[in-house]
Amino acid sequence: MKKLLTKFRRDLHQIPELNFDLPETNKYLINVLEKLNFELYKTAKTGIIAYKKGKLDSSIAFRADMDALPIEENNDVDYKSLNEGLMHACGHDAHMSILLGFANLISSKELLNESIVLIFQPAEETMGGAKVIIDEGVFKQFNIKKIFGIHVYPNLDEGKIGITKGITMARSGSFEITFNGSSAHGAMPNEGIDTIVAASNFINSMQTIVARKIDPTESAVISVGTINGGTLANVIADQTVITGTIRTFNDDVFKQIEKELNNLKIGIEASFNVLIDLNVKALYPVLNNDVEIFNDVLEILKHNFEYEILKPMMTSEDFSFYLEEVPGLFMMLGTKNEKKGFTYPLHHSKFNLDEQVLLKGVELYNLIAITYKLY
Repeated sequence: MKKLLTKFRRDLHQIPELNFDLPETNKYLINVLEKLNFELYKTAKTGIIAYKKGKLDSSIAFRADMDALPIEENNDVDYKSLNEGLMHACGHDAHMSILLGFANLISSKELLNESIVLIFQPAEETMGGAKVIIDEGVFKQFNIKKIFGIHVYPNLDEGKIGITKGITMARSGSFEITFNGSSAHGAMPNEGIDTIVAASNFINSMQTIVARKIDPTESAVISVGTINGGTLANVIADQTVITGTIRTFNDDVFKQIEKELNNLKIGIEASFNVLIDLNVKALYPVLNNDVEIFNDVLEILKHNFEYEILKPMMTSEDFSFYLEEVPGLFMMLGTKNEKKGFTYPLHHSKFNLDEQVLLKGVELYNLIAITYKLY
């Protein structure tokens, strides 16, 4: 199995693609799955549903994301990305390989009790492919009752499983704030309306939202990621744009942050005579692991794996959309190996892993299937 998983992962690692535009990845997966006696269905443009019917009409689903990142790979390996400027820096090649390994295992089973659905999902990184799959009616079509997912995680030692009870990852949102003023010569700032000064004050004032407006027992993050304004060193900037991210574990806190940003907008407009266009966009909901399923899987881990109970993380994942539909569990698979240099974080140009760890993912899925009497 290790040889097979290594081939899957290294083949997929060389063909990273973005968002929903995954033709090479789609073709590779179909070529493998067609040989394993699954019914295959198209979803979310280039996504794939692999279905194996059991005695019952209801299904349990397992998901792997497919898309890569716009990152130039800096690993010196013979399976380096062949697509310039693109890289599987978040381990989605590993996730697909685990699911293909599990598919290979399932294909040897004569008859399943409950049906199994394998979801190969595009556009996790940026566009919420999970929501598209739900909106296309996949969960109703296959009567999915539970769902499981695994993500590789370099913050955990290689082979160790990390799980969290209940809230696991944050709700995410983005903001783009455009400050409009008027330009003037830098030597005569009184003749213009300086949007850089207004934006700077807005950014400084934002820091008080979490510190002074949010209940201190709640968790929240507001981070500015970019600021762009001005054209020349001696010209007052007539427009400045800032963008950033919002993370919370509570929908009401998210709404409160949006309200406070609007209040701040009104105040900065009045103070600096600028016009502000504030655009806040909700992205992925809170990822909330089912407590009963957590307890079931914890029993598996106690007898078969090294494991760690993880604290909730401020990162986000569109697997959360699935967990709004049905109960399930999202788990982390440790990949850190200091001796081999596998210590770089996700989204890093040198992220890498030992394919040996993928066996742990297949084993965990297999034991989950046995626990829930799928075969």
